[in-house]
Amino acid sequence: MDQYRLGFPVKVVGAPLKANDARRWQSNPHLSVSLAYLRDIFLYLHTNAIQFYRVAAQLAPYVTHPTMPQFHNQLDESANELQATGQLARQLGLRLTSHPTHYIQLSSPDEGTVAASCADLAITAAIFERMGLDHDAVIVVHVGGVYGDPVSGCERFARQFETLLPAVRARLVLENDDHRYSFEDVLWIHERTGVPLVLDTLHLRCLNPSRRTQLDALTTALGTWPPDRRPKIHFSSPRTSPRVVERSGKEQWQAPLPHQHSDFLDPFAVIDLLRDAQAADLRPFDIMLEAKAKDLALLRLREQIKQFAPELAALVG
Repeated sequence: MDQYRLGFPVKVVGAPLKANDARRWQSNPHLSVSLAYLRDIFLYLHTNAIQFYRVAAQLAPYVTHPTMPQFHNQLDESANELQATGQLARQLGLRLTSHPTHYIQLSSPDEGTVAASCADLAITAAIFERMGLDHDAVIVVHVGGVYGDPVSGCERFARQFETLLPAVRARLVLENDDHRYSFEDVLWIHERTGVPLVLDTLHLRCLNPSRRTQLDALTTALGTWPPDRRPKIHFSSPRTSPRVVERSGKEQWQAPLPHQHSDFLDPFAVIDLLRDAQAADLRPFDIMLEAKAKDLALLRLREQIKQFAPELAALVG
């Protein structure tokens, strides 16, 4: 296995492939359709020697919707498709992960919001379980909203984590934010719950009150993972191109925001990270590349590593 596997999230840019069934409820979307799309993506990944992929957050549309019971049994209705999709993933050596978006709020003081978050996480964990994926198929979340007090938010997250189903706790991992919860905050939660940490390198640059170096944060994050599980991190480059916005019927250029992702990746920043990891003799880990060009950004980065750091090329998959 490669020491560093590169992956990308959800959307495939280099081929006309859908990531999930995104139809509205009136068209009766279904998990089985999403799984058929996924299997096509798996073949594309295999063709391009990519072994790390983040699946869409909404594979089973409306499955937890409180007033649409017609969607609640999709996992049972798709039992055979789940097994077949998981078998193909294992056959091709794919690592799959998920990253639910902002609606997961374990830090919320509202019991209803937390209950809905727990239900959605349980569905994702159940999908991975029924696919027969090992515990490297993780579910990445953020702490959630601050709700006026980040310290209390961290405490609520830690308490809610302990109430999650064992199958969810076994897969849940926690990422540092770019403007709410820093690496120090998620480390505090890890020390109380044992939840592994996913370092987001761009978020560390945007929110780093303790002024940790990237190597120190990387070393610390990798150390939160048990020896029998493979860590992952997130890497992105800040957008440098202007944003075009429309104001009063006229287009205006605005400077990009520092936390926005670029289309492609700075290869030299990736090379520096990998060289630092090699020099520090850190354990192998996977890198989820968050760039707007998705798979094309990954393929370009792989070629640039071969060009500018040939000593690393054999280590990167």
